[in-house]
Amino acid sequence: MAWALLFQTALPLTAALRGRVARSNFMRVLVLGSGVIGTTIAYYLARDGHEVEVVDRQPGPGLETSYANAGEVSPGYSAPWAGPGVPLKAIQWLLMHHSPLVIKPMLDPAMWRWGLAMLRNCTAARYQINKGRMVRLAEYSRDCLKELRADIGIEYDHREQGTLQLFRTQKQLDGTAKDIEILQQYGVPYQLLDREGYLQYEPALADVKEKFVGALRLPGDETGDCFKFTQVLAEKAKALGVNFRFGVGIEALERSGQRITGVRTSEGLKTADRYVLALGSYSTAMLAPVGIRIPVYPVKGFSITVPITHADKAPESTLMDETHKVAVTRLGDRIRVGGTAQLSGFDLQLNEGRRKTLEFVVTDLFPRGGDVARAEFWTGLRPMTPDGTPIVGGCQYENLLLSTGHGTLGWTMATGTGRVMADLIAGRQPEISMEGLTVDRYR
Repeated sequence: MAWALLFQTALPLTAALRGRVARSNFMRVLVLGSGVIGTTIAYYLARDGHEVEVVDRQPGPGLETSYANAGEVSPGYSAPWAGPGVPLKAIQWLLMHHSPLVIKPMLDPAMWRWGLAMLRNCTAARYQINKGRMVRLAEYSRDCLKELRADIGIEYDHREQGTLQLFRTQKQLDGTAKDIEILQQYGVPYQLLDREGYLQYEPALADVKEKFVGALRLPGDETGDCFKFTQVLAEKAKALGVNFRFGVGIEALERSGQRITGVRTSEGLKTADRYVLALGSYSTAMLAPVGIRIPVYPVKGFSITVPITHADKAPESTLMDETHKVAVTRLGDRIRVGGTAQLSGFDLQLNEGRRKTLEFVVTDLFPRGGDVARAEFWTGLRPMTPDGTPIVGGCQYENLLLSTGHGTLGWTMATGTGRVMADLIAGRQPEISMEGLTVDRYR
């Protein structure tokens, strides 16, 4: 009891100490982008006592890729898309009726370079390295999210009931061995379950249990509405003094020598001591004119948000249909269904074929859970790197930090990324290793 009291007392003292350290090294910081990544970074910077301005072209925070993602905070499910056997699987996926992968042929050199780089990462050795880097940041981020929730009481339809990865074939179930090896290496808890085992956690699957041979459960994973989180955290950040400038176009970075000297915007030139770039898929084009080449490419994803009609026939937490690569998540009184990887550049057109795939999966798993006829259909661009790991940290410009390339895991990695970036700007040593997380790995 005494130790618990001491730990509880230490939390606010630790936060206050971090603030005092930062205020002695006060800076003006300009954050480009107000998605979940940019907003979270801004909050942690303001908590440290910096003067923070956030610029975004949208009318509010979290209105692009953060708006309607799958809702998973899934450190245990953090893995690169590039892995052994993926090229063959990709061919099989393209031939499926409800395909998890769609490629629109384009004369886009960036897309083909990105694809070739991804293929080079489809080895067992690279997969293990890349997954290890991703799990390191994702596990840390989940812990930071828990601490943040305790500190400020933020609510966003969150649940702490784990992720269930469902397998329709024995081959899929047997293929978990490599992932389990890495989970064990990083101390990530897991359970390998048969039909009766996974029904303990998702009883509504009893109606369709014959469709699945087993599941991998990741009990440390969480769920929550990323958009709600971003909106609420933006208000908390404003209360700490963050100045959000919405509806402002970001045009170019200005440089001189090894420093960024300003950012040209539709409001004119904005200057600061430090600059943080968190523009998701749009980061690549913004950085190229100043000589920073990053392999971040947009991979289009889709979701539907379905109102729950029968609570006992809806999911309890998050499930991943391994065959269709579609996640089904409970968010309050709604079911969020997210998936599909479409390579088609920056196209944001909604596609009815993708909607039908999402509707198929949710009705196949939970036929009486929700009303798909009233679903909200959405699409967004995931900023993907070919190795799966985001780009977080400094670069050749001493006052510019990058935070992009989180792919499908921006929500999972947001708070950890925010803490790391705040530490770097304050001159503190981050609490996790930065090995393999920065842009230097591409040089």
